[in-house]
Amino acid sequence: MLGYVINMLTDDPFNDVPVLGALDVRSAASYLAQVGEGEIATQLEEAQAEQSRQSRQGSRSGIRWPFSNKPWQYTSHAFGYIRSGALDREAPIVSAGTISADDSLRNAAIDITLDRLRVADYPGGSTHHVLLDFYAQNRADDRSEHLHYNMFLRALEGQEAAVIGYPIFVRLNVGGSGVGLRCLTVNVKNESDEKFLSFLGSDVFRTGLHLATAVQPALVPFSEMVLALTKAIAQRNRNVPVQEFFLGLDFSEVPTRARLAEGSYVIVQVPDGLVRVWDWDEWIYDGRSGHIVSRQDSRDLIPFNYVVIGVSRARRPDE
Repeated sequence: MLGYVINMLTDDPFNDVPVLGALDVRSAASYLAQVGEGEIATQLEEAQAEQSRQSRQGSRSGIRWPFSNKPWQYTSHAFGYIRSGALDREAPIVSAGTISADDSLRNAAIDITLDRLRVADYPGGSTHHVLLDFYAQNRADDRSEHLHYNMFLRALEGQEAAVIGYPIFVRLNVGGSGVGLRCLTVNVKNESDEKFLSFLGSDVFRTGLHLATAVQPALVPFSEMVLALTKAIAQRNRNVPVQEFFLGLDFSEVPTRARLAEGSYVIVQVPDGLVRVWDWDEWIYDGRSGHIVSRQDSRDLIPFNYVVIGVSRARRPDE
C-alpha cells in the first residue's frame, strides 16, 4: 500500500520528508543547485568543507548554515490570532496562546479554510507552484477519522497566492477536547509534477472535504491517496517541503497551548531566536489591503512565509 492513515494525532506522517530547513548541508546544497540557487549552494558546499576540516582537527564547532536571511531555512513558527469580527482597517494580532477558548464550539461542527498563503521567499525562480497538505481528525459516531486534503496553488516570489476562503474541511466535528491541524507546504519545481497536479485546481477539488456526523468509509482510502500523493511529490527531484507545522486548539487553560475560537490563525515561519522575542503588537492585519503589515508603516509587509487559516462555526445543513 502506497499510503497509510496515521494512528494517533501526535504522529508525524511526514517524518520521512523533512522540510528544507531540516536537511543536512549536503542535501540542501544539492537541491538548491538543481533549482538554480547556485550561489547559495556554493556557500553551503564551502561551509560543509570547512566543517569537515574542523572535524578532522577535532573541533565540533562547525557552522551548519553560513547565512541566516532566508525565510525558507527555518523550522520554527510563531502562531498568531485575529479575532472573529475584527473588520477594522487595523485589526490587532495576538498570540494564539493568549486567547480564551469558545466553549460553545465543544462537540460542534466547524469549517476550516485557507485564507492566505504568502511566499515571501521560496528557493528557485520567480513563480512558485505550491502543494499544500492539510491533516485533521474528525469525530464521528464516537470514532475518529484521520483526514488529509490537499490543494495546488501558484504564487510569485514575495507575494501572496490568489486565495481567500478556500474550503479545506467543511463541517469538521470538533469533539470534546478540541482539534489538531497539521500542514505541509511543498515547493514543486519538477515541470512534470506541475502539470500533473494541475487537476487539484479544478472545480471538483475546490469545494473542500465535506464531513458528516456519521462515519464515511470512503474517506479512509481517499485520505490514504492524498497522503501518498503528497509524500510521492515531496520526495521527487526538484521538489522540497518548505513549511510544516502542527496547530493544536483546545478548551484548556494551559498557558503553553492555543485555544479554539472562531477567527483567523496566522502561522509565520521565523528563526528560532526570533520566536523567543516575537512581538505580535508590531504587526496588524490591514483589512483594506488584506495583508499583514507593520503597525508603524503599512507599506512594510511581514517579511516571512506564512499561512492564515480561518475557523468558523459551521452552518446547519438546513441553513
